[in-house]
Order: sequence, then C-alpha cells, then structure tokens
Amino acid sequence: MQQRISASRAKARGGAAPIELDDDATLHAMGYPRKLTRRFQAFDNFAISFTIINIISGIFSGFGFGLNAGGPGVLVFGWIGVSVMVLFVGAAMAEVASAYPTSGALYFSAGKLAKRHKGAWSWYTGWLNFVGQVGGTAATGYAAATFVQAFMALQWPSYEPTPHRTVLITGLIIVLQGLANTYTVQLVAVLNRISVWWLLSGLVVIVTALIVMPEHHQSASFVTHFANNTGFTSGLYGGMLGLLVTSWTFTGFDGSFHMSEETVRATVNAPRGITRAIAYSAISGLLLMLALVYSIRDYDRVASADAPPVQILIDGLGVGTAKVLLLIVIGAMLFCGLANLTSNTRQIFAFSRDGAMPGSRWWHSVSPRTRTPVKAVWLAVACSLALVLPGWWSHTAFTAIVSVNVVGLFLAYAVPILLRLRLGDEFQPGPWHLGRWGRPVGIVAVSWILLSSVLFMLPQASPVTVDSFNYAPVALAAVLAVATVWWFTTARRRFHGPVSYGRPDEVAAMDLV
Repeated sequence: MQQRISASRAKARGGAAPIELDDDATLHAMGYPRKLTRRFQAFDNFAISFTIINIISGIFSGFGFGLNAGGPGVLVFGWIGVSVMVLFVGAAMAEVASAYPTSGALYFSAGKLAKRHKGAWSWYTGWLNFVGQVGGTAATGYAAATFVQAFMALQWPSYEPTPHRTVLITGLIIVLQGLANTYTVQLVAVLNRISVWWLLSGLVVIVTALIVMPEHHQSASFVTHFANNTGFTSGLYGGMLGLLVTSWTFTGFDGSFHMSEETVRATVNAPRGITRAIAYSAISGLLLMLALVYSIRDYDRVASADAPPVQILIDGLGVGTAKVLLLIVIGAMLFCGLANLTSNTRQIFAFSRDGAMPGSRWWHSVSPRTRTPVKAVWLAVACSLALVLPGWWSHTAFTAIVSVNVVGLFLAYAVPILLRLRLGDEFQPGPWHLGRWGRPVGIVAVSWILLSSVLFMLPQASPVTVDSFNYAPVALAAVLAVATVWWFTTARRRFHGPVSYGRPDEVAAMDLV
C-alpha cells in the first residue's frame, strides 16, 4: 500500500512535488537501493520488539534485585510507572520511525534531524546503539545459560553450575542464534511469530499455575510491602534503584525500527510495532509480576535465593512443576536473544552501508541466496562472544562490559528524539505521528531517559567493593572515549552521516531484490 509524502519532505529527499510513495520508493527517496527482502507483515514487526522486550525473561532475571531494592511495592507500582514513561519514549521514537523507515533507524534519523554536525550526531548515536545491542545479545545469552544450569541442577542434583560452564553454554546459544539468522528472513519472521505465542501462552500457564496451585497466597496489602536490603540507609534511594527492574526489561523496542526495510507498509507498521510491543508488554508483565509477588511464601528465603523466581515456583508448585515452567522461561530467553541478534545485525548492515565501520564493504553485503546480511550476522555473533569471554575469569568483568547495554541503548534512543524537539516545526512527520502532542511527549521521553540513565550508573549495593561496584559509568566512558578518539583522528574526514547513493531513479536501478 502506498504512503503519502508532503511537498517539503519530497524536496528534502530529492523530489519536487507531493507524490505517492510505496515502501521501495520511500527508501529510494532517502537515497538507498533495496537489498533486503520485504516480508515482515505488521504482526512480524510487532513480534520482534515484543520478543526483545520479553517480559518473562526480563522479570525472571531482575525480580530478585527488585525484592531487595524496594520489595513488592516498588516491583508492582514501579512497573506501572516506568511502563508509562517507556511508552512516552516509544511513542516519540515511533514518530521518528515513521518519518525515516530505514534499517539505520536511530543513527540515520539522528543524522537527518541534526541541523549541524550531522556526521558527529550520527556517529555517536550509531556506536551507542551498536555497543548496547551487542551487550544485550551477550547479556540475554548469559541469562539463558544461567537458567539452563538452574534447570539442570533441579533435574540432576549432582550437577554443579560453574562460571566456565555458563560461558560455554552462552557461547553455544549465541552461535545457534547466529545460524538461525543466517537463513532467510522468512525463517526469522516465523520464529518471531512463534515467540509471541510462546510468550503469551507461557504467561498464561505460569500465572494460572501461581494462582491455582499454591496453598498459600499473600494478603492483598502485601503489594504495598517495602524492603530495602541494598545496604544503603536511604529507603528512597533503595526504592529508586528498584525501578531499574522495569527499565532493564523494556529495552530493544528499536528492533521494529531496524526491521523497517524488511517490513510492508513500514511508515505505519514500524511505529505501530514499537508502541504496541511496549503497551502489550506493560499489561502482560504486570500480571506476571503480581502473580509472582502474591505467591511468595517466605520473603527472606526468597529474597536471599540465587534465583528468587525459581524459589517461588518450587515453594508454591513443587519441583516437578517448577522444572516444566522453567523450560518456558528458558525458551522465552532464547527467543529474546534471537530477536536481539536480528536487530543488531540490521544495525550493523545499515551502519556499514554508510561506511561507518571498519571493513564496511563486508558487513553491508547481502547473501544472494538468502537475501540476508550473513556477514553482519557473524560479526554480531563474534562481538557478543568477545563480551562473554571475560566471564570465564571474572563475573565482575563480564558485568562491567555488558552493563553499558541499557545505558547505551537508551542514550541512543534519546538523541533522535532530542534532535526532533530541537527541529521544532521544521520536522516533517510521516503518516504515523503525534500531532500537537509530539513536543510534550518528546520532552517527557528525554527527561525520563536522562533520569533512568543516572540511576543505572549509581552504586546499586553497599558497601561498595570491587565486586559490587557499578561499572556502567566506566564502560560507558570507555565506549565514548574510543568513539571520540576515532572520530577526531580519522572518522570525521570520511564519515559525514547517512549517505545518499543518488537520485530516486538512480538508486531504484541498483535494487538487488
């Protein structure tokens, strides 16, 4: 179906008057030939962000931290409040996605929305996005490996989880996800459809089991219970840290943006994919959070357990049922990692297409057989494995590297939204837009990102030691330092932001699909 474009925007993209543009013509007007297969329907686009957000994976991974940083009160009401804030971020991003539906997504729109220094804005956004996504793939694989070992320990009591085994299992998971992404985009779309139903069905099974099977549930007032076991004397500070559980979960919804060049009616379906994924995750996640909170039998025992949600399942449902539900959780984490790697690959493909990465001509090539950026897939796999490897010697070192995941992603989210605000009425929206609400929504979105980023970089446990220190500021500073040195030594002379390959008629002749 064709989309409408305004006269001023048509001129900015090389046109001369209002014209009707279909998906490929929109891409051509932005200066790119079509190289990827456009097989993602609206549901497929929604599925990739919904799968990366992955409320089962996020809640089961962060629940224990929340029990000690605020307890049920912060877990439940913090979930509601942060979900609303993230929806503001998603809506602001969706408006930009409708205007610039490309695989480059955040870095491309940053380069287009900046009035000056387009190359620099695009450069920093792209590298924050890249590092955040690689860290996300590594962290999700590591979490899945941790829960795989928890299952194995329940199934075979003689099995002993070790850091070395966790790293090996993580590596195997990431390689298998790379193989799945190597084949056609149709396979990825099918797997993401399955993942949505896996998540929703798994949610129903877990919540129903926690409601029906336990002999004991907490009273209604338990949802207001507050606990601060962070070691800090300030309850307010402890509670603020508890908000990070929800923020950890709601990352990666830019996946719908990155899949724009493979989505039908991308100017509408990509922004809808972003906002629907956040909204549906918020509602379904609240149900799961409430079910877990009210099923806690012994608070202190659960809060001190290695995997608190698993302990809740064992206490309330028994070991046998807990093992079955744990398989659902592991499956959700595997789907999450697969979708995250897909999004990461498309960002690499687009960033390389504009010459922003070493060996760019390799990473933006597309397999003539599968119509997927196979080399970019394996670059993403290699980078993720490189981040996991330090976990062989030190879990603290691994945490330091992947801690930049959430901060890097959300700062990359903030840049195009901020630039869209600075552009004011000069911003030319796509078919999906917020109208007069665009500015206030954007202001709330940027404000929340800045606040949550500060929270992510503060100490999260006391006393602060080498093992408990929050290395997110160090990791972020290292990434920005490398990007800055690189920029001023060589990149600024050769990278000037998103590249146009010619006029629409010229790039149309370059289409490979």
